[in-house]
Amino acid sequence: MSSPLSEAIAELQELDRPALCERWAAAFRRPAPKKISRDLFLRALANHVQEQAEGGLSKAARRRLAGLADPKTAGGPPSSAAPRPRTGTRLIREWQGEVHRVTVLDGGFEYRGRRYASLSRIAREITGTRWSGPLFFGLRKTAGRAEASPDER
Repeated sequence: MSSPLSEAIAELQELDRPALCERWAAAFRRPAPKKISRDLFLRALANHVQEQAEGGLSKAARRRLAGLADPKTAGGPPSSAAPRPRTGTRLIREWQGEVHRVTVLDGGFEYRGRRYASLSRIAREITGTRWSGPLFFGLRKTAGRAEASPDER
C-alpha cells in the first residue's frame, strides 16, 4: 500500500527535464539551475514535496540553521554555544572528593600550573574520559537541566 506522499515522489521520477523545471519554479519561486544533475533535481524536489506534506522545519530549527550559516545575520552564535567566562574567572569543580580549580586566561585556561587551550582537555585530564568542558564545569546545561556527572549519579 503506497501513501500519497510516496506516489507524489514516484511521479517526479516520470517527469522529463522541462516538466521538472516547471515544478522547480513553482516550488522554489525561481528558475531551476541550468547545470544540475537529474538525481539532485529529483532529491531537491522530493524533499520539497515531503516538507510540504509533513510541515517542514520548525521556526527554531530554521533559526538554528540560519545561525550556523551566518551567525552575524542570525543575531550571534548558535544558542548551544557555551558562554565564555571573563579572563581571570576561577572555575571550581569537585570531582570524586577532590577540588579542581581552573583560571580563565586570555587565550586559554590554566590548571595546576599548565596552560590548556580548552576546558574539555582539562575535563579529560581530571576524569580520564571525554567530557564537554563547559558542561563539566557547569557553564552549559543540556535539555534544559544540568547533566549529572558520573560520580554524582
